[in-house]
Amino acid sequence: MTDFQQTLATITDYIKADIFPGASLALYDGKAWQEYYQGTQDGYVPVVPGLTYDLASVSKVVGVGTLCLFYLQTNKLDLDEKLSTYYPAVENKTLTLRQLLSHSSGIDPFIPNRDELDQEGLIAAINAIKVRDDKPFLYTDINFILLGLMLEKLSGLSLDKLFDSEVFQPFGMSETQFGPVGIAVPTVKGIPSGTVHDPKARVLKEHTGSAGLFSTLKDLEIFVNHYLKDDFAKNLTKNISQSKKERSVAWDLQGDWILHTGYTGTFVLINIPAQRAAIFLSNRTYYKDERAQWIKDRDVLIEIIKEELISEAVK
Repeated sequence: MTDFQQTLATITDYIKADIFPGASLALYDGKAWQEYYQGTQDGYVPVVPGLTYDLASVSKVVGVGTLCLFYLQTNKLDLDEKLSTYYPAVENKTLTLRQLLSHSSGIDPFIPNRDELDQEGLIAAINAIKVRDDKPFLYTDINFILLGLMLEKLSGLSLDKLFDSEVFQPFGMSETQFGPVGIAVPTVKGIPSGTVHDPKARVLKEHTGSAGLFSTLKDLEIFVNHYLKDDFAKNLTKNISQSKKERSVAWDLQGDWILHTGYTGTFVLINIPAQRAAIFLSNRTYYKDERAQWIKDRDVLIEIIKEELISEAVK
């Protein structure tokens, strides 16, 4: 049994400091998954196996990112093709899939009166989104919402049906779906559990390529296993970005590690060459939402996990 003392001690410290009430963690040491359940869901109810979490932006890789990898591998999509070739409703005709998938599109994500728009109005505003000439790395949901709308246009299916038929059912992920869901770890104190945290995803519902999925540790283990073993993911340590920030297809690239994080306190971390991985699920928005500090705390934890997983690999 692998010993992840520093990782577990750090999570315990974070719980004591009210950074999050509790967490579900799965670590893959090259042979087997080990699961850990720490703290509570809300200050009272313990974290136990089988809990459902709002994935927030981890949804980007579970749904749209995975499908784009499938379609790029089978030449249904071309990385340097214009988005408008596949999705004519977008007004800007210069955007490419490479730009969207690496968050180097030049999109200005600001939408006036966004929270007053209904689903149709929000999609129309996203289709008409402004695009700047300069294209530095800028992480924005709009990139993946547009990719999701493109996949719907290509397939003739809404994303919930498309993800289900092409990813979740083939992989055997029976506990992953768009919210709202009946039972989940509460994301914000005072808001009914199972409510989608992301405001755009609450409006776009099953048409959201950027957020809105709920899942469990077990389903995400299945998901990560496919990334570790399957051909579609084998080139994911290659940088595809034309900006200064290294990115893989849909994922952040950190050397041999691919990473995706979620606003609610979630992340998936995979090293395909070393066959190591981590899944971290929490509800860090439950007590408070101190995002800048959370990013610092989260990044410290990620580095500790990487170090312990790799030190196990060289033992």
